[in-house]
Amino acid sequence: MRRRLPTLAILSLPATRLSAENRKLYVYLYAMFRESMVKPTYAKEITALLVIDPYNDFISEGGKLWDRIKGVAEANHCVPNMLQVLKAARAAGLRVFYALHHRYRPGDYETWKYIAPIQKAGWMRKSFEYGTWGGEIRAGFEPKPGDVVATEHWCSSGFANTDLDLQLKKHGIHQLIVIGLIAHTCVESTVRFAAELGYEVTMVKDATADYSDQEMHAALDINLPNYANAMVTTAEVVDSIASLSTSDKKGWRTQALHENENESGAEG
Repeated sequence: MRRRLPTLAILSLPATRLSAENRKLYVYLYAMFRESMVKPTYAKEITALLVIDPYNDFISEGGKLWDRIKGVAEANHCVPNMLQVLKAARAAGLRVFYALHHRYRPGDYETWKYIAPIQKAGWMRKSFEYGTWGGEIRAGFEPKPGDVVATEHWCSSGFANTDLDLQLKKHGIHQLIVIGLIAHTCVESTVRFAAELGYEVTMVKDATADYSDQEMHAALDINLPNYANAMVTTAEVVDSIASLSTSDKKGWRTQALHENENESGAEG
């Protein structure tokens, strides 16, 4: 009977040299190790929330794509979690950016010589059609004064053929917290592109959804950890964001105390 190796021994050996039992433990321990090593901290002046495609067609009952993501979205409470992160970011004074998919208009694709399968599917469904309820942002997620809405992306990445990178750089942003739809297409593509451009990305893994558990697994467990600096839950990121507000209050109180001391000294 093979003995179970100590934790450090398991992590230090190649997985191929482990027994089946120890190999399962290796996978579990390695996942725990990765999560424990990365706890993101944020600097308010260089951090922004990036909201991807919060359209009615995606995340509202009756939307053209809602039935396809409903099972996953309801299981992980995607929509309430997205809203919770958005509210926390606004409360902390973080700037909010929107990366929105192109809204279909008649004549968009009819003359194109080359079209990607995902674009062809959008054309056939008329997803996020301009001027319709489905092409509007879900209530509660609408941009507010001071938010930045990038030009709409035509395929998947919020950066490709848009002004998102320019807007982020002009506002001095380096750290991105990402929420939105769909995990294995627009979200993954945008996070990959962000990493290529040098941004530090936090992916909120329960503030996104997909068409199936398999596609969620591929995006969140296999692909995105290679590009996102941190994979966190809504509770974790809200806690981190809330600490920015606490730091601001402490800083304001310290500054006020120093000012009072200086005034007292001047009077003496």
